[in-house]
Amino acid sequence: MPDFESAPGVTLHYTVDDFTDPWTPAPTVILLHGLAESGEAFRAFVPYLARRHRVVRLDNRGYGRSPALPADHPWRFDSLVADVVALIRHLGIERAHLVGGKIGGTIALATAARHPELVGRLAVLGGPASLTGMITRTPAWRAQIAAEGVRPWVRASNAGRLGTRMSPAQLQWWEDLMSGTAASTLEGFLQMVPTVDVTAEVERIRAPTLVVTTTGSGLGSADEVRAWQERIPDSRLVVLENDSYHVAASDPDETAALVRDFLAE
Repeated sequence: MPDFESAPGVTLHYTVDDFTDPWTPAPTVILLHGLAESGEAFRAFVPYLARRHRVVRLDNRGYGRSPALPADHPWRFDSLVADVVALIRHLGIERAHLVGGKIGGTIALATAARHPELVGRLAVLGGPASLTGMITRTPAWRAQIAAEGVRPWVRASNAGRLGTRMSPAQLQWWEDLMSGTAASTLEGFLQMVPTVDVTAEVERIRAPTLVVTTTGSGLGSADEVRAWQERIPDSRLVVLENDSYHVAASDPDETAALVRDFLAE
């Protein structure tokens, strides 16, 4: 369960799952999680990917077992991209496949656009190219977290995030996972979120790209997603029938299988 320093004062934790044959060189795939999560959000993906890939699940700065950050931490989206680049270099590899969910997908898009030499294949799972529309949600979210704490906010917002098909046990698991996030991390992070927009950058992506969304995503319609996906030269879009916007959580087996087959091409 290693840690490394990606920037002065910023330590990142990551988990490695590797069930490949020791005598066969295996590519590395880095999984990037979304808001109020950790690498544990991709636990269902490990059985699908780790037989043929070295699977690295990063806890983004401030999340999971990466140390919580103070509310006044100077959050910049560019720093999150730099963290991924630092991880690739720390692992001592030339390039990696990137798989990102929600804003983790946005981070993956930006990394592939800005550092094409580091990215082999790219999978974006419910990740929008622009989060500027979140300005209508984040002030109320911050106010609720400040007044009531993280868990009530998670419980109140998970209906749109996870959709209506999850069992009570599934919803409880995700609530428990997300509620472990420090309120101080969320306060700063949520101020940054509506500033993120990489739409103008996606056409610079050279990695083969898989984009997965749902028919009822609250982060953008399938047509809105297609509008930026089609600007990525070698890309395809898969739309799953669901009303969640966190497709890696609501449809983990189908999504993980799509990623596995895509990485094997």
